[in-house]
Amino acid sequence: MKTTTFTKSRVATAVSMVLLSGLSLPLLAQDAPATDENAEPKVEIIEVRGIRGSLARSMDVKRESSGVVDAISSEEMGKFPDTNLAESLQRITGVSVSRVNGEGSQITVRGFGPEFNLITLNGRQMPGTGYTRSYNLENLSSEGVSALEVYKTARAENPSGGLGATVNIVTAKPLASPGQKLALMGKGVHDSSNEKGEDITPEFAALYSNTFADDRFGVAFSFSQARRDFQIQQANIQGWQANVPLPANPTQVIDRRPVGADGLPIGNHFFPKDMNYGITDFQRERTTGQLTLQYAATDDITFTVDYTGSRAIVGSEGIGWGVWNNFGDNINAYELDERGTALFADISGDDGSFTASKGTTEVKAASIGFNMEWQVTDDLKVSFDYHDSSNKTDNGADKGSGNNGQVILGSDQLITKFYDYRTGDIPQAYILWRNGTNVLNPSEIDSNFSQFFDSPGESEIQQFQLDSTWYNSRFKIPLVSIKGGVARTDQNLGGSNAWSGLRGGPGFNPSYTFIFPDSMFTKQSTANFLDQFSGGGNGLISNYFYTYSYDEAVARQAAYLTENLLGENAYVPDAFYGPYGESYVQEVTDSIYLQSAWEFDVASFPVQLNVGVRYEQTDVTSSVLQDVERQVNWVSPSEWLMQYEAGDANFLTLEGSHNVLLPMLDLRVDLTDDLVSRFSVGKSISRAPLGALGGGRSLSGSPKPGSRSGGQGNTNLQPYESTNLDLSLEYYYAPGSYAAIGYYRKSVKNFISNTITDITIEGLHDILNGPRYQQAVADITARGEQPTDTAIYNQMLANGHGDANGAISPTSADPLIVWSISQPQNSPDTKTVDGIEAAWQHLIGETGFGFGINGTIVNGDVEFDVNSLTQQAPLVGLSDSANLQLFYENYGWSVKLTYAWRDSYLIGVGQSQGSSDAPPQFAKAYAQWDLSVNYDVTENFTVFFEGINLTNETEQGYGRYEEQFLFARQFGPRYILGARYRF
Repeated sequence: MKTTTFTKSRVATAVSMVLLSGLSLPLLAQDAPATDENAEPKVEIIEVRGIRGSLARSMDVKRESSGVVDAISSEEMGKFPDTNLAESLQRITGVSVSRVNGEGSQITVRGFGPEFNLITLNGRQMPGTGYTRSYNLENLSSEGVSALEVYKTARAENPSGGLGATVNIVTAKPLASPGQKLALMGKGVHDSSNEKGEDITPEFAALYSNTFADDRFGVAFSFSQARRDFQIQQANIQGWQANVPLPANPTQVIDRRPVGADGLPIGNHFFPKDMNYGITDFQRERTTGQLTLQYAATDDITFTVDYTGSRAIVGSEGIGWGVWNNFGDNINAYELDERGTALFADISGDDGSFTASKGTTEVKAASIGFNMEWQVTDDLKVSFDYHDSSNKTDNGADKGSGNNGQVILGSDQLITKFYDYRTGDIPQAYILWRNGTNVLNPSEIDSNFSQFFDSPGESEIQQFQLDSTWYNSRFKIPLVSIKGGVARTDQNLGGSNAWSGLRGGPGFNPSYTFIFPDSMFTKQSTANFLDQFSGGGNGLISNYFYTYSYDEAVARQAAYLTENLLGENAYVPDAFYGPYGESYVQEVTDSIYLQSAWEFDVASFPVQLNVGVRYEQTDVTSSVLQDVERQVNWVSPSEWLMQYEAGDANFLTLEGSHNVLLPMLDLRVDLTDDLVSRFSVGKSISRAPLGALGGGRSLSGSPKPGSRSGGQGNTNLQPYESTNLDLSLEYYYAPGSYAAIGYYRKSVKNFISNTITDITIEGLHDILNGPRYQQAVADITARGEQPTDTAIYNQMLANGHGDANGAISPTSADPLIVWSISQPQNSPDTKTVDGIEAAWQHLIGETGFGFGINGTIVNGDVEFDVNSLTQQAPLVGLSDSANLQLFYENYGWSVKLTYAWRDSYLIGVGQSQGSSDAPPQFAKAYAQWDLSVNYDVTENFTVFFEGINLTNETEQGYGRYEEQFLFARQFGPRYILGARYRF
């Protein structure tokens, strides 16, 4: 075998020509040929580190791969380009992130959201986080990761599921980088949003790798622990209701909708169901550990055993305040814009409340695997891989309560409420109370209700893969190799849902204000609340809120609102006191694939061809346990509560199946030594969301008017199936520098849409508009009063229709409730997404300066039609995106400034309190600047500073139109100071 050596002056060029993987691998350098042919050449180890080394390795992966592949490599052992894997991935062309708590969490690739992308760990399919297919990348530390590989085109050898892309997380393997290596890292994190936690929180990581016994045995270990204390401030509307009943005699109306020939407004109208504000304090801890053991039994056989475990736990305590709305004769006055969205509304009835919440969510993931690679002959290689992985999440991990809870205190003693979004970024919500002011006194705060939840979920995967590769050295044909394999993936997903029901009445009748002393409440100013938004801070008209102890409020109500007083409505802070359900899905997929690589010349142009096919058969079994609904009671003016049959529920088991044939072809042509062209076609799939596969039917436990909804699964849903086309041109014009442009097109069938059907269910009667309800309306109207829902409820009690607890039960004379049942179905239509990707990476000579810039433009016939109230199946996450990196690396300094931008996009379809037309949720465009500065004090010791979200960017969301406000969130910048030492 011929060996090429490099002088020191040529090392920079060599970096861009040698593919480095695993822990930072060495390049070999030799000053001059040895004069003695029998003497051992003197070799100098030059380790490639830093930003330029990382970019060079990533560029080489892209250049040498079959198909369209992008990668990010570690800058050195234990130093990934970003503190979060998701935020690193957004530097790749066509990848954008969605954020949770101000951190990158899940990825969208080429417009396809998290559920369309497959995450693998060293080639193994990873279970989604809890009862989902989506993998939350923020729960895995970046320190033990050596590379991220993003496969954008189909590849027969990869597990299916990555319709957008397959992302492979590569961890370090000791035999790939012999010798002893140790790195220690510590840092302090200051989150500027923090109010209640520690101002500086610690992070620590340690990595060790070594080989023994003439590099036959290797061990690699990494451990990291991180904590972050922070606060989120937000304003929120849970949903918009379309075409709600309007008042018969409003005091004032401004309606800017166009008018028809009959003089009536044309088009729909929309009102907000509520308006809420909130502050939540978080404490987040993440621990990750990895262990890899390798043994080269012979020169041809290598065994690898590895384990990856992580635990992320997030505790939160929050306070919120806001209003709840009902419509019809509750509405006194309103103003609608040209598209029918309420910009102002004066609405009587219902209540204003102050909500305390508390909970802890724990996510635990573990993966243990075994791998054997055997070079049977010079031409035949066989590998066997098995892993058992799990991912569990539990939002009831609070050690004291065992659940996640809300305590809602407030009052219904109001004259009217106002919603106003005519100025500013934040809608105004304020109340005129019966005390004659817009401030509720502590002595007037009453018990509304509390509710407690526990909904743990778990995803497990057991997978084995047997692969073999034959290299052609016998036949003088262009065939290079044939690779084939079989696999079985057994994925089990399950979750339960326990809900206490509404504890403590619910409602304000009878009154329990005496339970809560005035001293329990502390009046706070909104001066520093959402002050990054116009209309926030001191701009809020209702510029106060009350804080109180969640634990004290629970204890006081539990002590007084006992079973002796309230019977079945007793205040029991236990999620398992109310309805309970379980849902399980098992997917077993058997697959076989064949893939071949060819190399030949066409008209003096070198050509590489990769052709393959994968076949998969999947069987799905769903088991669902749920309570049987009995009736819906009206328990307070704004609360309706489902009642369930006593006794044990039964499991409903359903089955489904599907099979797919997934061909692929990658063609690469080297037009010159520096110019590479690619053409790829293939098919890829993403399976249906897990919640959609669960059979059975569920109805809302709190079915208020306008929210009488339910869901039903479909175990036989077929996967999304995409036919893909990729074209790209890549120009590698200098060491570490390249420019690329590409076009892709995905034609997707079997899109899943939720078909909403209005049904009635025998035995479930509706008090609303029943004869007793109508009589109450008539009684109120006869007195010349406004028939708000509060007045109607109180009148029905006065008419003798309530029980001792103030609950009104339905009768057979009432009409049946009309339920809007949503069920997923495969759409027969084929929808197309296409886009253009462009990237430019440039190292500016020997100056140490460089930059990388990329952007993606996507479009397709998969967008949500905001003007239609019909049910739709759009593509979630579709958006343009762009990224910029500016860096300098020289004289021990490494400075990087990054910018990530994502255009507005569809978050999802359906709002938690939206009307049955399943209105959309959109996110506004978002951009963020980050900074990283490293200085090498010595060759082995580095100090660094990082700034994240330097300009304090905020997040905003809206419904059909930007005037339909949904949320505004404020996080604050984070600053990190630390040091890293390498042995």
